[in-house]
This record gives sequence, structure tokens and C-alpha cells, in this order.
Amino acid sequence: MEHVKPSTPVNWMRISIFLLVWTLTAWLLWPLITLDKVDLRSSLEYFYRAAGGVVIMIILFGKTVVDLLFSQDLSRRKSVLYVAFLTVYSIGLAGGIIFMAIRILLLYLNQNASTFTGTPDIQY
Repeated sequence: MEHVKPSTPVNWMRISIFLLVWTLTAWLLWPLITLDKVDLRSSLEYFYRAAGGVVIMIILFGKTVVDLLFSQDLSRRKSVLYVAFLTVYSIGLAGGIIFMAIRILLLYLNQNASTFTGTPDIQY
């Protein structure tokens, strides 16, 4: 049987910081997720805001991969559930990064196409 560590204030602090970072990331990416049509005045604001959110997601992805592949404590084995959760989490995070990067690219291309050609905005 494994020994379960009791929750300490340090663990609660780590959990709260993790949730705070994800809340900030969700706030940065929310307009990009719910985006239907972009007007040219606000497209630059969405671009920088979403780019900041994607950068935070890339940092979280890098931390997750390092935690998964390069464990700090080599004397203890990690549980299968822990490794499976980190693997699924990192795959989901990579998919989210790709999705958001494509949305930013479409937003950028839509802005440039309508600026240079005078065509109306493309809905995607």
C-alpha cells in the first residue's frame, strides 16, 4: 500500500497558483474561442491577447513534458494513474495549442485579406 501524504499549506498554494494561471489563460483565450466575426478595429487586440494566452499554454506544456519525462525523484516509482493523466493532459494541451494557433492565423489572414483587397470579412 502506498502512503498518502496529508495536504499541507504548500500543496494548497501550488494548486491555487495552478488554477490562477489557468484562469488567466482562459481569460486571454476566451474571445478567440467564442469568435464568430471580427471587425478590423478589434482584431489587433484579439491577436495580441490570444498570442499571450498561447505563450502561457506553451510554457505549461513544456512544464508538463518535463514533469512527465524527467522526474525529480528517481527513488520512487510514479503511479500509473499519474503518468496516464499527465500524458492525456499533455496531448490535450498540445491539441489546444494547435487549435488556438490556427485560430490566430485565420484571424491574422482575415485581417490582412480584408485590409489589402477591400473584400468583406470572411466568417469562419
